[in-house]
Amino acid sequence: MDGTLHVTKEQLQQGDVHVTVLHLRGWLDAQGEEKLLAAARDAHNEGSRHLLLDLAEVETLTSAGMRAMQKVYKLYTPPGEYFKVAYVKICSAPPQVHHILGITGFLMTIPNYETLQAALDSYAR
Repeated sequence: MDGTLHVTKEQLQQGDVHVTVLHLRGWLDAQGEEKLLAAARDAHNEGSRHLLLDLAEVETLTSAGMRAMQKVYKLYTPPGEYFKVAYVKICSAPPQVHHILGITGFLMTIPNYETLQAALDSYAR
């Protein structure tokens, strides 16, 4: 099994909000950390301000992967805006990944949605 992280980017419009969706596939671990960070930085440098991480095909999430997601959260969330506006959201986490996010407290900071569509709908509110 190839655990290499693959990241694909999609630009979507939800109401008047432009959302960049990063679809992740594989292992979000130390080897995948920089791939996620590079994709998020590239999107941010291109003007993206709302990011959705689609975790539907993430097989494994390690502490390095959680660190990468925290760095992405900090990149997209201006100082003073923590807990006020969700610029980064996650969706479609498989049960094993959702469990890790829950026990580590990520779900208290980063909104999580069961489906991609539910996450996209949340931007229109």
